Amino acid sequence: MSFLKKLLMSSLFAMLLIFSAAHSAPALDVGDKAPEFDLDSTKGGKLKLSSLRGKNVLINFYRNDFDPT
Repeated sequence: MSFLKKLLMSSLFAMLLIFSAAHSAPALDVGDKAPEFDLDSTKGGKLKLSSLRGKNVLINFYRNDFDPT
């Protein structure tokens, strides 16, 4: 495995650990339904997770504020 791939995998694992330690949501098991939530849509209005039932959904969490403070 190349150095870049190892670095990427390590970074992803570290981010997962940090997120899981900072967030104390109840654990889900395989096959459990995701909790309902809604988000602001890029087209205006709200988008509910339940409105996507039966479709493949990828949820990508990212930080958009890179201010070090």
